[in-house]
Amino acid sequence: MFSLDQLVEELGEGKVIKIAAGEYIFRLDSYPRNPVVSPQDIDLIWYEKGKLHTGAVFNGGATIFQNKIMLAPRCHKGYRRVKYFDQKLCIERYRLENYIAEVWLLMSGDGVHFKRYHNVVIKGDGTYHQDFIYGIEDIRIVKHNQLYLLVGCGKIKPPFKGGNADRIAIYSTNDFINITYHGMVACFDSRNAVPFFNNNKQYILLRFHPHIHLAILKAGIDQLLNPSKYVKYWYEIYAQRDKNLLLGVGKYSHEKEKIGPSTPLIKTDIGWLLIYHGVGELGINICKEYGLTEPIKRGYSICAAILDFDNPQKVICRTSSPIYIPSKPYELNGNEQYPVDVPAVVFPVGAITLKDKLLIYCGAGDKYSILLSCNLNKLVDYLCKYCRI
Repeated sequence: MFSLDQLVEELGEGKVIKIAAGEYIFRLDSYPRNPVVSPQDIDLIWYEKGKLHTGAVFNGGATIFQNKIMLAPRCHKGYRRVKYFDQKLCIERYRLENYIAEVWLLMSGDGVHFKRYHNVVIKGDGTYHQDFIYGIEDIRIVKHNQLYLLVGCGKIKPPFKGGNADRIAIYSTNDFINITYHGMVACFDSRNAVPFFNNNKQYILLRFHPHIHLAILKAGIDQLLNPSKYVKYWYEIYAQRDKNLLLGVGKYSHEKEKIGPSTPLIKTDIGWLLIYHGVGELGINICKEYGLTEPIKRGYSICAAILDFDNPQKVICRTSSPIYIPSKPYELNGNEQYPVDVPAVVFPVGAITLKDKLLIYCGAGDKYSILLSCNLNKLVDYLCKYCRI
């Protein structure tokens, strides 16, 4: 085990690449020893009819706590992987059945070797409340003064068993041992909620399928800490979602199905850096730059934008091509060493800045946790030069 300072020195800076079509793309670097967390590392395994099965540890929010990195991935095991035909998209896909996700807290002194933190588990199975009972997923960690907000997706229906199943679920903590549940936003379906605080205004990024929206929290942080008290304001956000549209789908092929906010916003010299995910087709020109010989018909990718400081509802820059696509076995189709549960998925949830480096913790293949990196200034310079709106 080494230190966070050593990790920063070891991490890649990202690359600006001119692809065959003449476009300049930015590519995040993948940590050479990815995945940083696999299910076996934290005993997410089970036996069925004498055969060993591995679970899943992915989509973890991240933050720095006590000079170490805290990761909050969703974890589950005992599920079934099922192939089905998506009537809407007219393609075969995979889904997971018979599971209720939990969030386990993991800590690392070097950013890559993680262990359970006091065996803390955040449950959404009816143990502590009845707001949602089918799991808690994809928590983002957002620090506000000395309080850490944990904002995730509470499932009011079993996963993959119907729409209108996702609710914003809000927790907080000061020490990552004592976790307070504040309730959920019950009046609309949404996941990938990310609050952020800009001067004296409080905002929240939302995904109202299939777009990204940005709304002001009229009651400030109390609207998060007491969501049921402000039902009127939450209804208003939903009713005015067309006015609060920040980024829409359809402009680029890799975002044609849906997009969503991913990591907490990162303050830079020119504005707020927004890392978001897109779902769509990944063309052969960009796939070649990742060593692939065929396009990806449907895949998750990582994208970026910069929002204005004074008016974050104004987009200054937006990538026209992803800054990372699935290409490794544990991200793409899997292999004997790294089977995947859902192919062609990289899903950023946690982002940390250390010195001049941006660290992004992502889910991969809906099974693993991986680490990507770049020089933050290099990414911002690329966005300013090639991605101005």
